[in-house]
Amino acid sequence: MSGRNTFFIFIIFFLISSISVAATNELKNLPQVVTNVCAACHGIDGNSVLTANPKLAGQHSEYIYKQLNNYKSGERANAIMAGMAAMLADTDMHAVAEYFSNQKLNLGQAKTNGSGSLGEKIYRAGIRANGVPACASCHGPTGDGLPVKYPRLGGQHTEYILNQLNQFRLGARANDESKVMRTIAAKLTEQEMGAVADYIQGLR
Repeated sequence: MSGRNTFFIFIIFFLISSISVAATNELKNLPQVVTNVCAACHGIDGNSVLTANPKLAGQHSEYIYKQLNNYKSGERANAIMAGMAAMLADTDMHAVAEYFSNQKLNLGQAKTNGSGSLGEKIYRAGIRANGVPACASCHGPTGDGLPVKYPRLGGQHTEYILNQLNQFRLGARANDESKVMRTIAAKLTEQEMGAVADYIQGLR
């Protein structure tokens, strides 16, 4: 075997070893509860492929932890998540929240609500005539949100956002601080909610 071939084999072996080490290190940071409980609906990396289920990748750890506690206490009503959260110890909830917050979010695309659309106008300026504030005032211009109080929205599934707005409007979801989201959602039409939800999916 020539020295040139030996060199290339060494390089290939080194690259494979590096990838294996990286994968092993990543698995070390993967809480078992994510594999056993969360991954089926939200994906192993928090990028759910089922659009009715939220993407958790890149979400603020404090927000995820709060929502899990709210599911567990019944403050946020959802039969499936209540059952899941009931099985989790406090340390599990912290581990899940921290893990997903450190995963990379796969961004999406708006279907029809791009620049200049109704969705963008609602997100960035609100609807003054109806007393609807701009979504960006709490969730930020790129949808990054604020830890604890306001979740990251940018890149979230349209279907999930629309469903949550409807839940707030109907009062079925009532764990928003000072009824802010319930008040806002009650002032939006189905068309307006759909438009802003679509815009949010493509936000980055």
